[in-house]
Amino acid sequence: MALLMRSIGSPNWMINQDLCGGCRAVADKMTGLNVTGGEDIDETRCALIVGRNPSVADPVQWMALKRAKARGARIIVIDPFRTPAADLADLWLRPRPGTDAAIGLAMAHILIAEDLYDHRFTEQWCYGFDRFARHVSDFTPAWAEARSGVPAQDIITAARLYAKGPFCFVSGHGIDGSSTGVQTFRTFFSLVAITGNVDRIGGNRRAKKPEGFKTNFDLLFDLNYRLPPEIEEQRIGSKDFPLWSGPSGFQMACHNPSVLTAILTDKPYPVRALFASGANILLTYPDVDRTIAAIQSLDFFVVGSQYMTPTAAWADIVLPKTTTLEEEEVTVHQAGPCVTYTAPASVRQGDQRSDHEIAVALIEALKDRQAIYKDYLPWKTQREFVEFCVSGSAIRLPELETTGYATFPFSQGNFSEQVIATPSGKFELYSQQMEGAGVTPLPIFELPAHQLEPAETVDEFPLVLQTGFREKTYHHSRFREQAWARKVSPDPLVYIHPETAQRFNVAEGNWIKLSTPRASGTCSLKARITDNTLPDVLTTGMGWWLPEASGPEFGARTVNVSAAMTYSGPWDRASGSADTGGMACRILSVSANLPNLS
Repeated sequence: MALLMRSIGSPNWMINQDLCGGCRAVADKMTGLNVTGGEDIDETRCALIVGRNPSVADPVQWMALKRAKARGARIIVIDPFRTPAADLADLWLRPRPGTDAAIGLAMAHILIAEDLYDHRFTEQWCYGFDRFARHVSDFTPAWAEARSGVPAQDIITAARLYAKGPFCFVSGHGIDGSSTGVQTFRTFFSLVAITGNVDRIGGNRRAKKPEGFKTNFDLLFDLNYRLPPEIEEQRIGSKDFPLWSGPSGFQMACHNPSVLTAILTDKPYPVRALFASGANILLTYPDVDRTIAAIQSLDFFVVGSQYMTPTAAWADIVLPKTTTLEEEEVTVHQAGPCVTYTAPASVRQGDQRSDHEIAVALIEALKDRQAIYKDYLPWKTQREFVEFCVSGSAIRLPELETTGYATFPFSQGNFSEQVIATPSGKFELYSQQMEGAGVTPLPIFELPAHQLEPAETVDEFPLVLQTGFREKTYHHSRFREQAWARKVSPDPLVYIHPETAQRFNVAEGNWIKLSTPRASGTCSLKARITDNTLPDVLTTGMGWWLPEASGPEFGARTVNVSAAMTYSGPWDRASGSADTGGMACRILSVSANLPNLS
């Protein structure tokens, strides 16, 4: 999709990672660790799980964690919600939503104050350690307790367990969708660095790939497939969020909220057409009303989808798209590490095409109209692209097709050979790239959104909304149209503590209508009363819609929590991410039945 946009001369392509994984990716890149996805759980002695529910998010990882526990590894969990991982843990730290960074900074304080860090590693491979050590000297466990609600002694215990490594850091979306997400992730990545658990057996393995193998990321940054700098500079978001949208950004993607602004206001310049493929933006973007207004104002809107979604229902044209089960792909799987091969698992029925085939056909049609800047997609089939990815490596595609995966030789701790992509060539506790972009270069604690509200707003919105709760039945907004999935999980749930339920006269199974400050809409969710969530914290998922409701909205303005949220800031200074958790909220009404969807 990125290369299709570049082929028509546009630097603007959008990804959903500002709401899902983007803060982690930017923090990883700014620190230079390159460890996302490389948790060596099978060899670890201590796993630190922060904001992740692996039993749902990654069952394979969950099995590895249970194996680790059975052989004596220690498990530390930081999560406001009681997940199965919290029940498995030796130590469960339960912070107020959005305060994880305070715990991480206090753990760093203990590691340095008690001389539990790796002197040799920090001296040889870490940049800015002295400044980092001075920086965390005031962040005592007592300081962190006052901000997070986690007892100081538990934070000290966690730091000491952590120091006995090898340990691995296992992170999740619980700290991703946030205007403070990048700094929070950098806090925990700093722990990985100063304890020398980078690319260490049982630690966090750096991303590996076979020599000569090409990935999608390689192509995004390959000069042969990039637009000239003067065009790239016009990407929406590149000036305000250079670490996200600029030439050295995570994927050089637009700042999505700013694109919606451009559609609605023509600033910084008009955006009159949108092609959305495999993304249900009406559900995933906060502020459904604003997203609909932007879509309605476009001259042309195309959606590639497998079924009629609330987003597709607004399109001028819907292109029937394949699922990944009908496509061929090779990719590097860092948990192996290995290269995996996916073969089409079913025969296509009907006139659907893959993203690759759609892009190639569009480019060819646009060539006839002399509307192509340059053809950046030379592989005319997915097979050609798969062959290109492996062609420079020792991996042979016929063998890969037979086995399904291929391991490859790799070394750990070979920092002199595997480039650390930072200005210093070291793991940066003090990020020079962030400093150059005007972002605080040391990891800091920033108050979560609900604690930044003025007193009068807090009085009006006395609760905290935490979103992103995951279910095995669904993947983000997918599968709500599947009868089996709706049978297992029929309703959008909100988890509410018994004390809070009693205070607001909420009974099990009631429907709660809620809102947040500055949001244009509301959302109705079905109450599940449990002490798995904290008092005064409402915990829910995302992506809900009702295929049985009338279109084009299919309940997106009624049962989708995004309708009750804002996408207009504050935003993370580095990733441009908006808050999707830790927001102030209020209960507007409680009823026995779901409100009318008409």
